[in-house]
Amino acid sequence: MAPDGRRGPRSLTGGKMWCYNRRMALLIDGYNLLNVTGIFGGAGPGTELHRTRLAFLNFLARSFSRRKRSETTIVFDAAGAPPGLPHSISHEGMSIFFARQFASADEMIEQLLEDWPAPRALVVVSSDHRVQRAARRRGASYVDSEQWYRALLAELRNRPREVEPGAAKPAVEMPPEELAHWLKAFADAPIDDSEQSFPFPPGYGSDAGQDETEITND
Repeated sequence: MAPDGRRGPRSLTGGKMWCYNRRMALLIDGYNLLNVTGIFGGAGPGTELHRTRLAFLNFLARSFSRRKRSETTIVFDAAGAPPGLPHSISHEGMSIFFARQFASADEMIEQLLEDWPAPRALVVVSSDHRVQRAARRRGASYVDSEQWYRALLAELRNRPREVEPGAAKPAVEMPPEELAHWLKAFADAPIDDSEQSFPFPPGYGSDAGQDETEITND
């Protein structure tokens, strides 16, 4: 049953239609986090939303080690999405879900938390109180999107990286122009497959484009 008593989609872990990340340790409320980053897609094919989402996913992929990418699940709303949007894709090792058969990403995240066998090992990133309450009920840790993003920028600022000459390092507080410059420089850097640190320690409280690899499309 859905939280409001309606009969919702079947369990994420109980049917062939779902392909979920068995290594999940980080669960991100996609658009909730995207809205605090200030990331926008540049000119190119596809809709502005698709380009912005892709820029956001690329930024996260380049921020995480290979192991962290494999442990990351991101859920996006799919309300009003064009026909043919897949249920899920893999992007640079991260598992991406579109809440096609749910009223919202919040509802799908609630279901993921309900189905997950080890919720206490999860960190949920969302500023949405509904998502935070669901995480608390299941014993998962949660953190506001803005707080998590600031911590990520601080970690990136202190991480040795090779970027284009003259690229500025990000600060936790910076004007929009400087942040845009940093994000552009960072997006051009190769994806880091080394084991880097993470903003929070363990236990801390069709427009899908050609760069996204589809998992399922039932």
